[in-house]
Amino acid sequence: MNVSTPSGTSYAARATELVVRCDQDAWGSVSPSLYETARVLSEAPWLPGEPRRIAYLLDQQAPEGSWGEGPLPYRLLPTLSGVEAALAVLSRGTASAEVTGRLTTAVGKGLDALRSMPPVDRWPDTAAAEILVPSLVARINEKLDSAATGGDLPGFSCAQLPVPDGFHVSTPARVAKRYESTGSLPVKFHHTFEGIHSYIPPSLVPDVEGLLGSSPAATAARAARSPATTARAVADLTAVARRYDGLFPEAAPLRVVERLWAAAALARAHLPAAARPTVRRWAEEIYDPQGVRGAPGLMTDADDTSMAVLVASLVGLPFGPAPLDLFHNGSHYDCYIGEDTGSVTANAHALQALVSHLRRRPTAEHTYGPRAAKLSDWLAGRQQPEGHWTDKWHASPYYATARSVTALAQHGGHHASRAVRKAAAWAVGTQRADGSWGVWGGTVEETAYAVKVLLSAATPTPQPQHTRALDLAETYLHAASDPGHRHPALWHDKTLYAPTAVIEAEVLAARELLRARRPAACTETDVERTDA
Repeated sequence: MNVSTPSGTSYAARATELVVRCDQDAWGSVSPSLYETARVLSEAPWLPGEPRRIAYLLDQQAPEGSWGEGPLPYRLLPTLSGVEAALAVLSRGTASAEVTGRLTTAVGKGLDALRSMPPVDRWPDTAAAEILVPSLVARINEKLDSAATGGDLPGFSCAQLPVPDGFHVSTPARVAKRYESTGSLPVKFHHTFEGIHSYIPPSLVPDVEGLLGSSPAATAARAARSPATTARAVADLTAVARRYDGLFPEAAPLRVVERLWAAAALARAHLPAAARPTVRRWAEEIYDPQGVRGAPGLMTDADDTSMAVLVASLVGLPFGPAPLDLFHNGSHYDCYIGEDTGSVTANAHALQALVSHLRRRPTAEHTYGPRAAKLSDWLAGRQQPEGHWTDKWHASPYYATARSVTALAQHGGHHASRAVRKAAAWAVGTQRADGSWGVWGGTVEETAYAVKVLLSAATPTPQPQHTRALDLAETYLHAASDPGHRHPALWHDKTLYAPTAVIEAEVLAARELLRARRPAACTETDVERTDA
């Protein structure tokens, strides 16, 4: 993250520059995905740029043989994807002798890593893992069988790879069979279509324009299953590869998420006047009475819809929360129709949107006041005994806790206030010695979230332990202002990813909030505060 803009540069200038960058980027600033890139490499030999993807695959393998980021449970799916892609390239027989040797070694190390992976009590709640994992295991075993009988791929054990405990080999086929009789595949399976494409009849292959489910992997898999779509896939995938240096993120374009999340983060400190027209235009373009989707080809969902309602409210647009009604289930909001596991942060965003709307439209209290109160109680009830929250869209409890605390503090009430105090105590107790916070190690992103937890719990008389924690955090964030800083991937999709511009906005806002809490801090004149 480029948080190291010269110290003489104002927050307003840095925030405005970030908004301009987001506005000029049609795709979104997000880290490439090993999983996704390997899927395209495997399924799309006809796509230009294969040498770049092979080099990336080889360069990204860890010394012990795995691929991916985060702890080992998060590395399962990327490692399966990497092994299967390397096997696919080897089976084509088109690589040079040198590359063939390196791929063979990579397969052997990858298989060893998978076979030695320790048991896991609970796998990460990433998108469609229950389908993607057994599907890839089956594909790897098919290629290992071919290698064992044909002798074309020497240098590694061709013993069958077991499906890890917690996953079931029959799941992809069972899901495909469930919809075969209906004649159509629900949109929620488009984003992860590569997990079931070989199990479905041609009649279920979706025929839609653009990237299927916003996913390069799904798009390549559709072309493999339906060659008539290959020409379109080449054009669509080439455009994505051009933006991401020949590689692929797990969703593209990500501009809706990037713009909404970045705008809301900056507004938490204050949205510069120079940036407001752009953010207002974003809100006008993104808000949809029928619900908002995070990217073309995805389902409408409560999370993106909530953020669109919130940002529209923050810039004074007369758009209400009615689009959220579609997702309300009586006590809280389902993230999307047919959701299997609920989302704390989507509901925290919904509560923020309701509170912001009610502050600007008090006449809506009769309609949305009781709903906000019930949602506040639901959210407080999801707090863990230690004081934090967790969520399926992010690996870190600091993200879910910051979202929940912000919403509860804005809504107020006895239960909400008690939950906020408990969360603040948890944050103080989990700060690292260097002033940072982090689930696997200190990061500037998670430190920014923890700062917002403590600031949301601020009282008229500052608590000494909170002040000390914030002072340490401010020192840490200042020292971490390295222009070459690379953010660890903590966000959940099929695997972990890092939306760089969103993280920049979160950290930038946290640093400004820390600066502004000091009595001597001068107020910039070209900004307007919000209640984000």
